[in-house]
Amino acid sequence: MKTYINKGAPDFELRDIQGNPHKLSDHRGKIVVVNFWSCECPHSERADKSIMKSLAKWNGDVQLLSISSNRNESAQSVEEIARKRGIPTVLIDAGHVVADLYRAVTTPHVFVVDKDGILRYRGAVDNVTFRQRKATRFFLDEAVESLIDGHLPALTETPGYGCTIVREI
Repeated sequence: MKTYINKGAPDFELRDIQGNPHKLSDHRGKIVVVNFWSCECPHSERADKSIMKSLAKWNGDVQLLSISSNRNESAQSVEEIARKRGIPTVLIDAGHVVADLYRAVTTPHVFVVDKDGILRYRGAVDNVTFRQRKATRFFLDEAVESLIDGHLPALTETPGYGCTIVREI
């Protein structure tokens, strides 16, 4: 199954660090940010600060599901870093099944799903790249705030930027 902008986001079920199951469809009625996440990637760490700040200003209108899909990251390190960074929910995708389903390639790589379960944005959190070291545009915020304001995001896709998801070790 492929993920297409303006089509239903593929449902999935993963367990969190504590072993509790979570389904994307359980969050229908809320905007959901699916964030392919890493406890080791410096780009993920930088993006976490921005995402957590934005979550606070969105006042509970948005649910964050961070997904750990790197084969080289232990459950213990994922749990420790998630707690340190204040990440509310980290789901474990040890076999990178959901990362493959969503064609996620980097950490971070975010996907914004609207209240009806439709994929409205995929790509980078912001415009940081190798040549652009400081963010001047926040793509994730633009997409989410458009949906909060009741309209579709003007920008629906950007290339992911960060560390490559480790699928083999």
